[in-house]
Amino acid sequence: MTSTSQAQKSGAGTAQPGHLGHVVFIAAAAAMGGFLFGYDSSVINGAVEAVRDRYDVGSAALAQVIAVALIGCAVGAATAGRIADRIGRIRCMRIAAVLFTVSAVGSALPFSLYDLAFWRVVGGFAIGMASVIGPAYIAEVAPPAYRGRLGSFQQAAIVIGIAVSQLVNWGILNAAGGDQRGEIMGLEAWQVMLGVMVVPAVVYGLLSFAIPESPRYLISAGRQEHARKILEEVEGKEIDLDARVAEIESAMRRDEKSSFKDLLGGSFFFKPIVWIGIGLSVFQQFVGINVAFYYSATLWQSVGVDPTASFFYSFTTSIINIVGTVIAMIFVDRIGRRPLAIIGSVGMVIGLALEAWAFSFDLVDGSLPATQGWVALIAAHVFVLFFALSWGVVVWVMLGEMFPNRIRAAALGVAAAAQWIANWAVTASFPSLADWNLSATYVIYTVFAALSIPFVLKFVKETKGKALEEMG
Repeated sequence: MTSTSQAQKSGAGTAQPGHLGHVVFIAAAAAMGGFLFGYDSSVINGAVEAVRDRYDVGSAALAQVIAVALIGCAVGAATAGRIADRIGRIRCMRIAAVLFTVSAVGSALPFSLYDLAFWRVVGGFAIGMASVIGPAYIAEVAPPAYRGRLGSFQQAAIVIGIAVSQLVNWGILNAAGGDQRGEIMGLEAWQVMLGVMVVPAVVYGLLSFAIPESPRYLISAGRQEHARKILEEVEGKEIDLDARVAEIESAMRRDEKSSFKDLLGGSFFFKPIVWIGIGLSVFQQFVGINVAFYYSATLWQSVGVDPTASFFYSFTTSIINIVGTVIAMIFVDRIGRRPLAIIGSVGMVIGLALEAWAFSFDLVDGSLPATQGWVALIAAHVFVLFFALSWGVVVWVMLGEMFPNRIRAAALGVAAAAQWIANWAVTASFPSLADWNLSATYVIYTVFAALSIPFVLKFVKETKGKALEEMG
């Protein structure tokens, strides 16, 4: 029996859960990991200059402390799937919640720069786990009729986490009189910024006790009766539970576990389609998007904006990021992946080029001239908007669709690893590049944004409306 006929027999494709609100709650609770992903990734933005001052470190060493979390991210992402298959999705979430909590406490109370870096790695490991487990769990629990909309919760939670971290940082800085090293509750302001993440981390852990285990994992573990109860809870009482369980078991038997060697071939080590996935990942990062979230407060202060205002601008950038993400979610299935990517690239080129122009002017009394300052600020928001409405969402959508079934899992792993490595390269290099020549740094990002246009036109095929089985 085919998967389609099994789905028709079980009624899964048109299943309507009796309590949709409960299903939404389950997806939102799982997406809390995405919120922590965004929050932990961005919260360091508020501590950069204070860490530099407290430990008296140069730009290169500071960059390594900021970027070292990405090493943990890569390891966490690489191991999360295997851990989840062994002990379940819910337990994996709880491990991530514990790691987020421990990282927040350790980062808020470091003895030295070295253990601050260590706690950043621990937090990075949790980010990596959350980046894998959240989407996988939601896809496995969501009723098929609602899977796309519920799956978008993860990306929405990430950008909301980024925005909330910037808002919290701004509030704490104001409470400390505009001084990142000002005292609050016996700690310096930047320590409080890093420590506040304990709150959402604990909430994430508590929510994991309120949501069910994935039916797919339960069936793989031989707990079919428990899986039936969960399927009835999330897909409705009208479905044929026996047929639905059989359908999942059949799909699991068909799933091929791809390996690294399946990716090899062609003229340059990997198959061409794998290189295209790597290219999408690298271009997504080499336009410098994470500079906007890791270093924006430092960037604005370096051109004469006072700390409180710089934190506020970081928050407004995050709001623009949310707006752009919503636009992408609305249009990615309407106008297609390639057109959205090209539109985004053109917009990013304009925004980055204007930033490069504005930063090329000499500072007057420690600040950019008024015109150039406003151009830089508006251009930064334009850049983030066009990234968010295109490459921020499109790349993840395409990486999940573009590879043939036989190599999808392994190819996605390689492309994701390339993304973490590219993210690390940009994050680790920005402080030194900015010290060398801030305008030239933005010229480099502009060049990569421009090169992404012919890359998409020549190599990337549209995946809108195609079944996964058509990819090849």
